[in-house]
Amino acid sequence: MTVSIQIKDGQLIENADEEKTLLEILLSAGEFVDNPCNGMGKCGKCKVRILEGDCSEISDDERKRLKPQDLDSGVRLSCLARPTSDLTLELMQKKLEHKVLTTGKMPKFKKDEGLIGYGFAIDIGTTTVVATLVNLETGEQLSSPSDINAQKHYGLDVLTRITYEYEHGEDGIIDLQKAIVDSLNELMLSACKQSSVSIEQIENINVAANCTMMHMLLGVDARSIGKAPYQPAFKEAKEIPAKEIGLKGSDDCVLYCLPHVSSYIGADIVAGAYVCEMHKSNDNELFIDIGTNGEIVLAKCGKLFSCSCAAGPALEGMNISSGMRAAAGAIEDVHIFTDEIKLDTIGDKKPEGICGSGILAVIRELVVNEFIQKSGVFIKPDRLADDDWRKKFIRMNGTKRELMMCEDPEIIVSQSDVRQVQMAKGAILSGFMALLNEAGIDMEDLDKVFIAGQFGAHLSVDSLVGSGILPACVQDKLVYVGNSSKTGAYMTLMSKKVKEEIETLATEIDYLELSNLENYDRLYSDCMLFPQF
Repeated sequence: MTVSIQIKDGQLIENADEEKTLLEILLSAGEFVDNPCNGMGKCGKCKVRILEGDCSEISDDERKRLKPQDLDSGVRLSCLARPTSDLTLELMQKKLEHKVLTTGKMPKFKKDEGLIGYGFAIDIGTTTVVATLVNLETGEQLSSPSDINAQKHYGLDVLTRITYEYEHGEDGIIDLQKAIVDSLNELMLSACKQSSVSIEQIENINVAANCTMMHMLLGVDARSIGKAPYQPAFKEAKEIPAKEIGLKGSDDCVLYCLPHVSSYIGADIVAGAYVCEMHKSNDNELFIDIGTNGEIVLAKCGKLFSCSCAAGPALEGMNISSGMRAAAGAIEDVHIFTDEIKLDTIGDKKPEGICGSGILAVIRELVVNEFIQKSGVFIKPDRLADDDWRKKFIRMNGTKRELMMCEDPEIIVSQSDVRQVQMAKGAILSGFMALLNEAGIDMEDLDKVFIAGQFGAHLSVDSLVGSGILPACVQDKLVYVGNSSKTGAYMTLMSKKVKEEIETLATEIDYLELSNLENYDRLYSDCMLFPQF
């Protein structure tokens, strides 16, 4: 059976399958619906309001995640509701403009002579994608359009997208490849239009990405990355005709994919280590890219060690009660004073939710002002003195304690939110400590700590140290290097020597599997504890 779905002030979707969820129908029709949990019914963010018509019975999971007033007004979770008649519905989210990092540290290097035409240096992140149009003759970067990774419809993190491949087999692999290829083509066409360049003039496309994203770009089965022994189908650099996977360009356009170290230390991290010249340094240096995974490289006098830790999506604003991506209206910094909570939002807009840098700033303030204990547990307001200024900011939600940040709209930080960040902090810091132990050096021996990536660029030293992700002894050693992944792709586009050196570097970085370390569980538990000031 099929039904028709009319979206308020929007398109009419005809012949929608009653067997599919509203989320599946809306995404297939190209509508924007935020669904961080990939339609698993866990995040509660894919809300729609039914104005006319009927849906399947309200499930227990919906009752847990929706307020009574939402249910009374026809709100449903689109991932759990199926149409049982023709519908008119209202989408409750709007597509937001996002801040995407397109620049970064650029070391000196010699470009090849005799290059002609145009090329693209591309960084494919799990969350964002950047495509920079380059004049190969001059090396000038002409334009750098960016967007959210279109694979977000299939999950916000690599493991959820791999799960999609498990659930849908070859069709899933095709879906994920098509999403990213179509997205890249749109970005490249946009960049060409901005610079009055024909897409047929594109001779080379060089891509840096994590290992899973690279598999999905090439249409290679990524399922082996998601299960023990977590081996990728390939690690080496790849060079193929761009049109082989549907990318636009000249008839002879070549796609070059940078090399990887392991399933979870990908080409983006190899590029970053190269850009920071860690292999040439005689110092002790740490490189960290913080996202849904925390990838870390440690250099001890030119010898490189690496590891990856599953930080989860909390640090990007997901799996958080009032979480959202870094877009206009997202709270990006917080300061708690005795009489007020000051919120700084992206674009100075009315608060709509809290993004990754914001949730880390909240945790910093909770730690510094002793709202939470070393274990991460909120203090009990009934045990505070009547004149304790913190008491008015802690709200009881049944038996649960939470920080009330904003009333309109309601934005809170719950005990569960603190726990999500705490687990991410423990994962990152334990990876940091494990590499130091492997190299036989102490924290105080570090000379530099490079902070890379989209998320890291928006984290202040105060938040990194105040939340305990990084220890206080390195706060004067932090160097922000921006989008080093795209920079690495750009450098390989301009120099065969750089390309060769990056391929060699990928084979020389040792990878440490944290789960195989003796007493790692103990180290992780210790690293989850919050600092005391």
